[in-house]
Amino acid sequence: MNLGTVYLIVNDFEESVEFYEKLLGMPVSSRNMDRFAQFNGKNISIMNGHFDAEHPDKIVRKGGYDELFDDFRSKALAQNTHKFVLNFWVEDLQKEYERIRSLNLSKNLSKIKYIKNVSPYYYFCLTDPDGNIIEVTGNYSPKEGEFDE
Repeated sequence: MNLGTVYLIVNDFEESVEFYEKLLGMPVSSRNMDRFAQFNGKNISIMNGHFDAEHPDKIVRKGGYDELFDDFRSKALAQNTHKFVLNFWVEDLQKEYERIRSLNLSKNLSKIKYIKNVSPYYYFCLTDPDGNIIEVTGNYSPKEGEFDE
């Protein structure tokens, strides 16, 4: 089994497309009307949670409607429970942190942090327009005394 893509069911499709284009530094690779946008090579897709309900004339559904799997609108409007984290890895964490900060993408941007369990690593986090947590990890050289506590 191979991962095709991770669908992010979003409340504001255009805002989310713009956010991820800036975050990933690439344009959407393919788009299906205003329902779906995919970033090839990143395995991430943006699904407009409102499209099917707002455009039933553009959706052909066979095999029945299953609320659990087919009601994207309620998922887009649901409170975010933060049960998943998108993790990205970059070569230069400091450079990426400065890039993200300069884009002013998120009102929630952590500082660079350090954690050690089995393997130590450096990371920072931010949130997307729907409150999904994004963690960015990579090579980092801390300043003298930066993580002394």
